[in-house]
Amino acid sequence: MLERGAGVIINVASMLGTVGVGQIPQAGYAASKAGMINLSRELAAQWGRQGVRVNALCPGWFPTEMTADMFADEGALKWIRRKTIFGRGGAEHELDGALLFLASDASTYVTGQALIVDGGFTAL
Repeated sequence: MLERGAGVIINVASMLGTVGVGQIPQAGYAASKAGMINLSRELAAQWGRQGVRVNALCPGWFPTEMTADMFADEGALKWIRRKTIFGRGGAEHELDGALLFLASDASTYVTGQALIVDGGFTAL
């Protein structure tokens, strides 16, 4: 990408890299995702003038292998509904638009950003 003078890197972080939750003992996970967000910023700063854009996609609560137990637990689902503006977890396809935006020419003036797709969890 640097040799070509163009490219896009999208790192996958998490909204947990931007906020503390306190109710889920995932300090290591949260720290690693915060590190990924700042790595994205630093690489954007280093490589932007060479034509490479670097951003981070930060999903909220989506069903994955890691969250399977959470989405199978009614108490956890109630917590997600209470803590998320949309009152639910995300569906896989709801990351598509954000990913396509960051990867496409629609975001040619966007770099060093963390795009949070969390149904409003971090807004509350």
